[in-house]
Amino acid sequence: MRYKLKLKYKGAKTVPVLMETEWLDEKYVDNIIDDLDRTGRITYIEIIDEMEREWSRKEYAKLKQTLELEPTDPELYFDGGYDIQSGTAGIGMVIYYKKGNETYRFRTNGKLDQLDNNNEAEYAALYNALLHVEDLGMKNLPVVIKGDSQGVIKQLEGEWPCYEKVLNTWLDRIEAKIKELGLKPNYEVISRRDNKEADKLATQALENNLIEGHMKID
Repeated sequence: MRYKLKLKYKGAKTVPVLMETEWLDEKYVDNIIDDLDRTGRITYIEIIDEMEREWSRKEYAKLKQTLELEPTDPELYFDGGYDIQSGTAGIGMVIYYKKGNETYRFRTNGKLDQLDNNNEAEYAALYNALLHVEDLGMKNLPVVIKGDSQGVIKQLEGEWPCYEKVLNTWLDRIEAKIKELGLKPNYEVISRRDNKEADKLATQALENNLIEGHMKID
């Protein structure tokens, strides 16, 4: 989670001035507040998170204690593949997140029937990834969603229209789940090379090699 500071500065020979910082990584927030306090010229300070929630300094201190026990900063990778001969799809999903100062990785895959093509497999992969985000207890957070399917990403961003009824149904499901979980999505189109974890998991699913792993990483 990133934060920005809204503050009121009062110099010895100035009128009070309202200021607002750019977005800051959480690790810098306390140090910056301490530095500002040392000036003796800050009469008011408020912390704002990416979900546009506002906190006093006391409230923020309590919030940090709570966040140390909860998953935050999810980064989600997804990929889908389709085997025409068998009419089955493989989906791969990887979720990185933090809990306190530690980073975790959850990865899994699945094999699905009754899908029609590779495009539908991509949507199914993202939807199932969001179900795992829910299972991991992540709600009311910004989430970075990364995939190499430009069509899926651009349609979710509203930049490209979607004319296929089946894919529109998947779009509706994905958007409804994001809204239900209170997530604030930031979409990124990445290369297949940068999406190799999810891509490999989708391929392994088509080979009937089903995987699920959850671990703390350095």
